[in-house]
Amino acid sequence: MHTIFQRTNISEPALFSPYDITKKIDNFPEICVSTFSEGIIQKFSSLEHTKKIAELYTANGMIPVYKIRYKGTDIAFYLSRVGAPACVAGFEEIIAMGAKKYVLFGSCGVLDDDKVKDNIIVPVSAVRDEGTSYHYISSSPEIEADVHSVQALENVLRNCGFPYIKGKTWTSDAIYRETISAIQERRQEGCLVVEMECASMLAAAKYRHIPFIQFLYGADNLSSDTWEIRDLNLYGMNRAEQYMVLAFECGLAL
Repeated sequence: MHTIFQRTNISEPALFSPYDITKKIDNFPEICVSTFSEGIIQKFSSLEHTKKIAELYTANGMIPVYKIRYKGTDIAFYLSRVGAPACVAGFEEIIAMGAKKYVLFGSCGVLDDDKVKDNIIVPVSAVRDEGTSYHYISSSPEIEADVHSVQALENVLRNCGFPYIKGKTWTSDAIYRETISAIQERRQEGCLVVEMECASMLAAAKYRHIPFIQFLYGADNLSSDTWEIRDLNLYGMNRAEQYMVLAFECGLAL
């Protein structure tokens, strides 16, 4: 028996698609931004001119989709669920609603604290240590980010004055199985950080032909002998406005 991890070709067609269960919305913004922080979404959804325009339905509950006006352009935004399968499912349904460009950002575990420090991380490739990406593109150890999307992100970061570092990320499905030996191996392979969605989102965006940008910011530290949980309020949340506006700028740059 060959599982999805051994197959060299992606089988087609799917029995059903997000377009079969998701209603297309008239005048849905072309640009959509998403993040994993409920605090950031609550902050921007409470702004005076933000409007709810749709909902994503799951067995876990309803996720509102909002619209905001930024520099004369309507931009949709919503809360992504953590983990590759749920994150990609939300992406698929947002595309079915009408989005044509997509920006995602969130925190990550730091594997090389000396290099990452206070930099925004620009993923140029992702180790595929998860399962979702293998349903979208054929099997390979890594997936590369689109060169034009990386360049667009770099331009935005430079123009906005954000320090950044380009590098490889490790996408894992199991947050509680990031073993010491695996961390050491990934660090030796050049991975700067670890997270749970990037490889899958790169694959899904490539499959759907959607321009896609993802950037990351460091949270907990896995680069020493002892795990440093750190306070997420100190590593990103107090920069909520900056990161969200940075994502808006990325959307305009796509």
